[in-house]
Amino acid sequence: MGLSNLIADAGNIAAETQRTFGDLTAQQLNWKPNAESWSIGQCFDHLTMATKSYFPILEQIIKRDKPRTFWERLPVLPTFFGWMLIKYLSPESKRKLKAPDVFMPSSSDIDPNIINNFVKQQNQLTSLMKQTAGLDLRRTRITSPALRFVTYSLMDAYTIIVVHEKRHFEQAKRVLDAEDFPKT
Repeated sequence: MGLSNLIADAGNIAAETQRTFGDLTAQQLNWKPNAESWSIGQCFDHLTMATKSYFPILEQIIKRDKPRTFWERLPVLPTFFGWMLIKYLSPESKRKLKAPDVFMPSSSDIDPNIINNFVKQQNQLTSLMKQTAGLDLRRTRITSPALRFVTYSLMDAYTIIVVHEKRHFEQAKRVLDAEDFPKT
């Protein structure tokens, strides 16, 4: 999948999120099917934190001011970690994953503006992605914002972000479609 497809997917996720969840009330955004599940608001709170953590890295790359870490210099690890994260974070994966502590959503009420904030952030993301279009995205390596020893290519990072967003969009949709979901 190329950069233009990923940019389009990120834009589509924003539009579909606004369309699907944009008119929900605070009560609906914070409703959970059970104690172990996330609410719609928590899904988007998690995505907002996770995606935003990439912004400083992307800004350094755009300014050509990003130093390479020891882990980014290793030839095999970035390819392995990128492939593994894309596979496990995709919506098709049945594997349950625990979010890194740094990206755990708030357990209290989520701000009702979370959907608007997510959509605005998606616009920032696509802008940053477009600014890296002239770079060799497969050879540019970054370190995961969650784990310092996990590295992958910038192209894999963009793919990880998009598949992760799709995964949690589907999760939020399942909450919306739950039989007990408050309709008003």
